[in-house]
Amino acid sequence: MLGYAGLLPFVATAVCSHLGDPLAAVALQALVAYAATIVSFLGGIHWGLAFLQEAGRTARFLWGVTPSLLAWLACLMPASAGLLLLAAALVAALVVDRRVYPALGLQAWLPMRLHLTAVAVLSCLAGAWAAVG
Repeated sequence: MLGYAGLLPFVATAVCSHLGDPLAAVALQALVAYAATIVSFLGGIHWGLAFLQEAGRTARFLWGVTPSLLAWLACLMPASAGLLLLAAALVAALVVDRRVYPALGLQAWLPMRLHLTAVAVLSCLAGAWAAVG
């Protein structure tokens, strides 16, 4: 339930980004900030997983910091470009998790992760569309 509740800020800010200024400008800023936070969180999960294993630890640590760096870059960009980068980072995080989670016995989370990622990506794309329009 918490995962799905975490979609509320994505959907609410994406919808509000289409309502016109001044609300749209605030909504876009909020959407970038929230998406960046979630992207960073997804990378942080891999830091935690790296501490549980010896094999592949360096790769997990490197991947774990990559989403945070991408999220930081997205925060420095105009909202339209930043949201596209965040959408791509969300997809990349899912692709990595689909490779890593089964080997760790965490594959039961993947169907929910797909749903969460789909809504988050669509929200970022909707925000990016509002930002250029």
